[in-house]
Amino acid sequence: MIKVDFKYQLVAQGLGEVSRRLSDMTPIHQDIGEYVVEATKQRFKQGIAPDGTAWTPKKQATIDRYKARGDGDRPDPLIGPSKRLSSEIAHYADAQSVEIGSALEYSAVMQDGAKQGAFGKSPRGGPIPWGDIPARPWLGLSEEDEANIIDIADEHLEQAFLANGFNG
Repeated sequence: MIKVDFKYQLVAQGLGEVSRRLSDMTPIHQDIGEYVVEATKQRFKQGIAPDGTAWTPKKQATIDRYKARGDGDRPDPLIGPSKRLSSEIAHYADAQSVEIGSALEYSAVMQDGAKQGAFGKSPRGGPIPWGDIPARPWLGLSEEDEANIIDIADEHLEQAFLANGFNG
């Protein structure tokens, strides 16, 4: 065991303040949440999963349904007429964690996929969903995201030290 006693009051006070600042992880989690939301929105523009693979294209039958309803030609995967899934991504951060996701009830289906009829039948007796929906993972972290999150944490740690007179 190694024991370190600080004889210098300023150093001890400074380390105590750094420790206090880092005991509330809310600011770090807030910044991580904001970063992940923006990174996820960028992947929607690119049509890719967090691992970099392209999302399965929409079936022509889906595109035809959009056209028949007057919603135009919507070929991009996960981008429907309302564009809600790509725009309603949110985060919640507190001292213990950060959560990122969507409150849209179909967001999990887009992430994990669903088989035709997995949710029962419509009032007309048709399957819900009316066809298989392939999984198109939209939520998650890429390797670049993981590195950027570490950078965010490093920046907060550096700021905590600099704010207390430690300049390396």
